[in-house]
Amino acid sequence: MAKNKNLIYIAISLVVFIVLAFLYSTPVFSGKQLFQHDIVQYRGGAKELLDYRANTGNETYWSDSMFGGMPTYQMGSQFKGDIIKKIDSNLNFLPRPVNYLFLLFAGFFLLGMVVVRNWKYALLGATFFGLSTYFYIIIAAGHNGKVNTIEYFAPLLAGILLVYIRKQYIWGFIVTTLFMGLQIAANHPQMTYYLFLALGFLFLSELIRAIQKKTPMKHFLISSGVIAAACIIGVGMNAQRIMANSEYVKETVRGKQILTNDSHTSGKSGMDKESMLMWSYGQLETLNLFIPRLMGGGTQEPEGKEMMNTVQGLIQENVGSQAEMDRISKGFSGMTYWGDQPGTSGPAYQGAIVCFLALLGFFFAWKKYRYWILGASVLTILLAWGSNFMPLSDFFIDYVPFYNKFRAPSSILVVVELLFPLIAILGLYRFFTDEKLTEEYKQKILTYVSGGTLGLLLILLIFGKSLLGFSTENEKTYFPPFLLDYLVDERFKLFKIDAIKAFIYVAIAAVALFLSLKKKLSQNIALVIIGAVSLFDLWTVNKRYLNDENYVDKIFAENPFQTESSDLLAEKVQGNPNLESILSNVNINKTLETIADKDKAHYRIYNQTLGVTSETNTSYFKASIGGYHAVKLRRYDDVLNEYINNIDSVKTPKILNLLNAKYMVFGGPEQPQVVPNPKANGNAWFVSDLKFVDTPNEEIKSIGVIDNKKTAVIASSDKSYFSNKPVQADSTAFINLTKYQPNELEFKSQSKTPQLAVFSEVYYPHGWKVLVDEQEVPYIKADYLLRAVHVPAGNHHIRMVFEPEVIEKGKWISLLCFGLFIALAAFGIFWMNKNKKKELPQTV
Repeated sequence: MAKNKNLIYIAISLVVFIVLAFLYSTPVFSGKQLFQHDIVQYRGGAKELLDYRANTGNETYWSDSMFGGMPTYQMGSQFKGDIIKKIDSNLNFLPRPVNYLFLLFAGFFLLGMVVVRNWKYALLGATFFGLSTYFYIIIAAGHNGKVNTIEYFAPLLAGILLVYIRKQYIWGFIVTTLFMGLQIAANHPQMTYYLFLALGFLFLSELIRAIQKKTPMKHFLISSGVIAAACIIGVGMNAQRIMANSEYVKETVRGKQILTNDSHTSGKSGMDKESMLMWSYGQLETLNLFIPRLMGGGTQEPEGKEMMNTVQGLIQENVGSQAEMDRISKGFSGMTYWGDQPGTSGPAYQGAIVCFLALLGFFFAWKKYRYWILGASVLTILLAWGSNFMPLSDFFIDYVPFYNKFRAPSSILVVVELLFPLIAILGLYRFFTDEKLTEEYKQKILTYVSGGTLGLLLILLIFGKSLLGFSTENEKTYFPPFLLDYLVDERFKLFKIDAIKAFIYVAIAAVALFLSLKKKLSQNIALVIIGAVSLFDLWTVNKRYLNDENYVDKIFAENPFQTESSDLLAEKVQGNPNLESILSNVNINKTLETIADKDKAHYRIYNQTLGVTSETNTSYFKASIGGYHAVKLRRYDDVLNEYINNIDSVKTPKILNLLNAKYMVFGGPEQPQVVPNPKANGNAWFVSDLKFVDTPNEEIKSIGVIDNKKTAVIASSDKSYFSNKPVQADSTAFINLTKYQPNELEFKSQSKTPQLAVFSEVYYPHGWKVLVDEQEVPYIKADYLLRAVHVPAGNHHIRMVFEPEVIEKGKWISLLCFGLFIALAAFGIFWMNKNKKKELPQTV
């Protein structure tokens, strides 16, 4: 009976999560969809991939839409036999973002049920975790892969704790394997990596407990083996994805450096430190886990517009010279953010009550949880400081495997956002239920922690201006006193409102706990008060960053690249900042569409109007020289940095010709100017002159100087390729593209002499095959980043096809691992049931 009652409460809790998720996302009831910046960019960059899938029913693992061409592994490609991804899709059955919110709540609920086995505390913890502000910020931005990965943090930890703490080996294996597989399928390795840094503390904690004989060493070894097997199988279910990405990442900006210059050394793996650590959390800024506007909110907040209007008025009244105006302009950043990061969409606010309860948890929770959670929390906070705590950052970058593959260390705070709610409910549960904790101890800790927390808030409220400053170093340097004083006063007001709220919320929670300790308030009422106040706090802060304005009509969400302006479109925009970009880009989109409609050949467009490396509008209509993607191929990125981001009037056009930029677009998005480029090299060309160079630095420098229509720059290491392959000039020779698909190109060539054919296709050493008259031949790299192949004299048919072997190999490993998981899970359940039957009393 008790078991059935518990199941009813669990079912009710899941319904509550669905209701909360829908209440937060009410615009979905009217058919509106989220308008997410990164998803808009994805729709542009993945257009060729999506069209190919729709038109052929097959998948292309290469697309020419961005950056001259790149694998689609990080652009939403689908893999055959990818069963675990189908499970992920089925779990995310609710409309976006209801699906994310529901799974954040439900996943932590499972974790809560594992650690305290009480639905009330699991429900409370689920709201603590599921309403963490950072999740709503990344949902608004469109970081869907990131939040999809975070959904599975809590249930994966639940599976591991089922094994280590609950000694439920079979169920723990099943849960761990399933959610490890789903975690990897969500495809945000950085988030998974950060979680496993924290889980390392759990492993060490269990090892120490076994050494201290607080738990049997045999149990620790069995548990570690079960968890290791579960993780390996979970990873194995994603073999296609992992193997393809592993092969790809080596050739990208996350792989080894090719060039040697002031910022990096050839052969060194990973990103340069400056790029890695750009988004480092300030040390004091960490307190915005507790007070959302300690350093302001996001760079762009509603209050910022009014502040900017006042600032402009003050400047007009007080500034009398252009020199002074120029000086002031150097100090401008964001009105509503004054922290150490270059900018931010909002704070990683955890909730005043959650942070307060987490502090209590470090005194009240069981030691088997307390120490590893504390260690993991401290480490991740210190790592989030990035460039503001270089000794630790340097150590991790230089010595900890894979750490240097990831940027934006501030995002490691997702670990704290998982662990603080966990330690909070553990401490709360023991506070109310564990008789081993004396009333005297509870009262003492409660007094000290609540007194210290409220005291800190009072100090910040009274002395905040001098302690926190409310201005950046840049502003102090360039702003005159009248401007700096105004900003400090306005920012202090923003901070003060949130600090007073935090004081009230913590005071309410502390009073509820004191009253329950004195038996003047029941446990249930205290939990309801804490839960309601925390929910109100987090809900209202989250609405600053993800609210009704983030939702738009379905047509705009699914087709953000509008090409026609109208009164209806203008009416729909109505000052919505998310839609203003749609309206402002209509003319440039129309221009790109016109180019693509009039000239349907295969070529690329160089579009300078929106920022070459910060838009995918071009890619939506035609292949682009630029794009928007965090994992670009290293060689292409090197060329961008050398010639495109730093324009040279002589060298840059040579590179654009090399990349077959047949059209160039200049000016602004309102009045774009199209300039045809008749000097573009085309899709392929024959060269008879070869320039051999010894180093990558010589290669990249040479391509901006030579006549690349006649001469190819070849690395000395490829000299052997030309053994018995002579190259001779023929002014009548030609090579033309006859068929284009993103993963298959066909050319027709004619020459009286043997030639080297250079293709305006990005070199990638894995998966591409070149066939001359249907006989596979080797190809090499030319001009630092292009493909080249020797073509004998005569008439020939040349075909390039992208058939990465890693996909087929990975598919069979994925299916094998999934089959192994099903077999082991079925056997485990059968074994459990068999043993249960043996334990039942025999009846006559």
